[in-house]
Amino acid sequence: MKCVAGELGISSHSDTIKPRSVLHDPVLIGPDVIRYLVFIKLIFTFADFFEDKLNNREQYQIAFSGLKPGTHVFDFMIGKLFFDQVEDTEILDGTVTISVTMAKEERMMDLHFVIAGTVKVSCDRCNESMDVPVMGTERLIVKLGDHYYEESEDVQVIPDTAYQFDLSPFIYEYIHLLLPIRRVHPEEGEGNNRCDPEMLKKLEELNRHHAADPRWEALGQLKKKN
Repeated sequence: MKCVAGELGISSHSDTIKPRSVLHDPVLIGPDVIRYLVFIKLIFTFADFFEDKLNNREQYQIAFSGLKPGTHVFDFMIGKLFFDQVEDTEILDGTVTISVTMAKEERMMDLHFVIAGTVKVSCDRCNESMDVPVMGTERLIVKLGDHYYEESEDVQVIPDTAYQFDLSPFIYEYIHLLLPIRRVHPEEGEGNNRCDPEMLKKLEELNRHHAADPRWEALGQLKKKN
């Protein structure tokens, strides 16, 4: 007699039914399943497409060659994806709006940047993330010449053959310049601050350990002599 349990995927030593894989059994793959799999594939394809578009620096390129002389305004929203693409960045996250007003002439562009928003950086005291407001203005002049070079800090020269200009490195630089030199959580009064108390406790213990170590005292004396 033919073993029905074997065909159904039932173990002869157990009453547990082992479901057959739909993906590996062509008998069980119907048109509805195929349509569903195609739909899922399309979802992931479009998700990858839009992620690439967000990561693409082309959105910060100004195609100036097709613009008439005069004033042109460009608005940008800067977020985490932008900062993540910068190597060794100190900025962890942020939401910053950039408004660029460009006065275009025949062989020169005068760009004025207005920057406003908030970024996240690490606290210099406890190393936890903290919000830092950024607000300021910058100016950049772009000239047409023979090749790429920096004429001065605020003047860039690009070849006559160029048709677009990448603002992304300047946007990051301008935001970074607005950060304070010392970045610590603000005080809340009576000597309290918003730093992570556990981290502050560990730092205090580490400082006490260093103070008790005679090698640190000897090093301090050596520095004084030098």
